[in-house]
Amino acid sequence: MPTVTWDHIHLRSPDPESTAAWLQDILGGEIIRGPGRIDVKLGGANVFIAPVAPGDRVNAPPATPYQGLDHFGLTVKDIDSVAAEIKAKGVEFTRAPTTIRPGVRICFIRGPQGISVELLERDPKYA
Repeated sequence: MPTVTWDHIHLRSPDPESTAAWLQDILGGEIIRGPGRIDVKLGGANVFIAPVAPGDRVNAPPATPYQGLDHFGLTVKDIDSVAAEIKAKGVEFTRAPTTIRPGVRICFIRGPQGISVELLERDPKYA
């Protein structure tokens, strides 16, 4: 079997600056600017944000849930305080914080262009 590691997540946005700012302001990402592009370092992963211009023939974002890539998940500590903090910033929750099984609490938020983001907290004693 091949050995793989994560390299990046690639997003397309009609407004890469605001998408990057959202990832920074809401999720604590670090904006990294390069020639002709904007990326965000988020939780150890690279998020590349490609611009979408009128006439680029890029489809509109689908309504969730849908087949294919459904969401990406990020681990947080103290999910309830994280949720309260980002809710105060006006973030839309598509699923409020809830315990899905002993030791695992999750919530889902809607990001720019309808991106679905799961936040989860795992209690180490259940790992």
